[in-house]
Amino acid sequence: MKRYFFLADNLDKLAAIEHDLQENGLSRPQIHVLSHDDCGVTRRRLNDVEAVLRKDVVYAMQRGAIIGAAGATLALAAAHYSGLTTAVGWAPFVFLAIVVLGFFTWEGGLLGIQEPHRDFRRFEQALNSGRHLLVIDVNSHEQNLLNRVTAHYPELEFSGTGDGAPNWFIGLQNKWRNFVEVMP
Repeated sequence: MKRYFFLADNLDKLAAIEHDLQENGLSRPQIHVLSHDDCGVTRRRLNDVEAVLRKDVVYAMQRGAIIGAAGATLALAAAHYSGLTTAVGWAPFVFLAIVVLGFFTWEGGLLGIQEPHRDFRRFEQALNSGRHLLVIDVNSHEQNLLNRVTAHYPELEFSGTGDGAPNWFIGLQNKWRNFVEVMP
């Protein structure tokens, strides 16, 4: 999927656009609104970007886990080559490796929660000035639909593209939403 970014000044217009996109075949998980006006987004029942995805937590945790895995490997290698494993066994060093991996992953998350998501950094100035970001994920066969609907809204400012959510993830979200609606 490909992700399209649009900036707008009016949440009511974004609600109309979201409605039009859904009426024309896009599902709710494909459309998100990022705004500093969380109350306005909630009041209009727009599909907002989840709080954890607004920050770079996931990416930073992945980087931390890679560093932690390297540290854990180093700890296990040092234990093996020093000969300490023959005296005390592997258990303390395996535990140390797990702690090192966990610590660096956790630390990466703490660093990532302080930074805006890397896909949204370029929009920080616009968001801080009161504008709103419409994020739409589409397949190549939905591209014409997106162009047709957004052409009716000249106040939308096209602001670039990026990598979208995977098809399987959107499919899972659609199935979950359907499950929640069907269940009592």
